[in-house]
Formats: sequence, C-alpha cells, structure tokens
Amino acid sequence: MTKSELIAEISNRTGQTKADVEKTLKSFEDIAHEVVAKGAEKLTLPGFISFEQTHRKARTARNPQTGATIQVPATNAAKVSAGAKLKASAKAGA
Repeated sequence: MTKSELIAEISNRTGQTKADVEKTLKSFEDIAHEVVAKGAEKLTLPGFISFEQTHRKARTARNPQTGATIQVPATNAAKVSAGAKLKASAKAGA
C-alpha cells in the first residue's frame, strides 16, 4: 500500500477529507522525526509500533571484496519495533 492509498483508505473510513488526513499523517511523521532526532525519549503506540534512537559503537569491519579491515565510526541510528498486536497480525496472515 502506498502513502496515497493509505490516505484514501483513512479518508474513506473516517469521513475526513484527504487533505486533512494528509496533514495529520505529515504531523505524525514530523513528530516521529523529532523524537528520534532528540534521542532522549521513545515514541510508542502500544501494541502497534515504537520509534527510538539507538547508538552504534565504533567497530572494526571487513571489506568483503578486498578482505581489508576498516574502522567503522560510532553513529546514531533509528530503531523501529513492531508491537505485539502487529506481530500477531503478521503471524495470523501467514
């Protein structure tokens, strides 16, 4: 499902205009970006999904083509985790 298909489906189910649904979805995206960027807190929709910032330590890795070792610097990354209800839905669909 694409973003525009999602917006249309939410609009059909709620009776809101597509423009209003798009603004709401854009606001949710902005808030998720802000929470992950700050890194101090976690955005959680219980049973569905959570977003948070994680820290990856510096490490030594190997170039698969040459076999040479390289140093990978420490970095921050976004972590997205599926909630229990979402995981159960995926299992039920299998």
